[in-house]
Amino acid sequence: MRILLVGNYQPDQQQSMQRYAQWLLAALRAMGFTVVLIRPAEYFSKLAIGPLQQTAVAKYLGYLDKFLIFPGQLSVAARQYDLVHICDHSNSMYLKATAGKPAVITCHDVLAIRSALGEFEVTKTGWTGRWLQAWILRGLRKAQEVVCVSEKTAEDLRRLAGPDERKMHRQVILNPLNWRYKHQPNVSEALRARLGAIAGEPYFLHVGGNQWYKNRPGVVRIFRQLASMEEFGTARLLLAGKPLTGDLQKTIAESGVSDRIIALTGTSNEELETLYSNALALIFPSLEEGFGWPIAEAQACGCPVATTNRPPMTEVAGGTVILFDPDDPVGAAQAIAAGLRQREQLSEEGLKNVARFDEEKIVEEYRSLYASILTGRA
Repeated sequence: MRILLVGNYQPDQQQSMQRYAQWLLAALRAMGFTVVLIRPAEYFSKLAIGPLQQTAVAKYLGYLDKFLIFPGQLSVAARQYDLVHICDHSNSMYLKATAGKPAVITCHDVLAIRSALGEFEVTKTGWTGRWLQAWILRGLRKAQEVVCVSEKTAEDLRRLAGPDERKMHRQVILNPLNWRYKHQPNVSEALRARLGAIAGEPYFLHVGGNQWYKNRPGVVRIFRQLASMEEFGTARLLLAGKPLTGDLQKTIAESGVSDRIIALTGTSNEELETLYSNALALIFPSLEEGFGWPIAEAQACGCPVATTNRPPMTEVAGGTVILFDPDDPVGAAQAIAAGLRQREQLSEEGLKNVARFDEEKIVEEYRSLYASILTGRA
């Protein structure tokens, strides 16, 4: 079986999508398939030099690379393969350029599409974003073979596809862990130096970026309630991920517990593994997700997880976590405190749940999907 994977334009710095494509490339090659990964190359974007790199000019030059040049290159390349797999739904417009070969596309989430349609009051999409997301949705509606990474994503896509969903075959294949996390309680000297005076002290952990749906302010509000409880009187909150925004810094400053909140940026997989392994719990109050990787990562490290009582968080967690309403920080803190009295049980059940994200099991699901498509599934 010869498979052509289509990856993302590297200047867009979509790291999770890059990791997914690289994982699929390595996993399929390990199964003995002939697999090549291609992506749009940088041509016009190289004209944006110096200060222009930080302007809209660079974005529009990138559009020329992605949407003017690359489709023709993909059409030529696709002729040499049995099947084309577009690794990110945001490239759905490339389905037209697959030279009539069987094609699969992975849908990781439809949050940007829903935002462009005005489904989230908290965020607004500009006119170019609305145009792009409409184009992506049109491409998805024409897809016949779609892999969704969660049942929630599949349900959202079914609704957005409308009448076109009747010809669309959707299969849910969970994401694997994107790194081989395991319980690692030993803190390296480098990480100990980064943690400084708080090394060895109890802490709650949040892992994520500044997107509105990650609900970082909600983490702070929940921690404020936890910090007032006697059993967590010395606990800290570690925010691992992107640098804090000005709004988030203001929320922290007004929380009354700012001296107990620490931000860590640029954490490596090894450091995250240690942070998960030593945390009191991962607090993951996301409002929306396509999947929710930190839940599975934390469980792989034996870390109890407290997360939002809505899908796909509940789907990924598999019933082995503390669930709470993200709009109720008092109730969330009470649920976390009560749940952590069963810490050992949470850790054990979480480790069992992680078996669902086994790399070999998941790549076998892809192999089976490809085979069924190539044998002429209707």
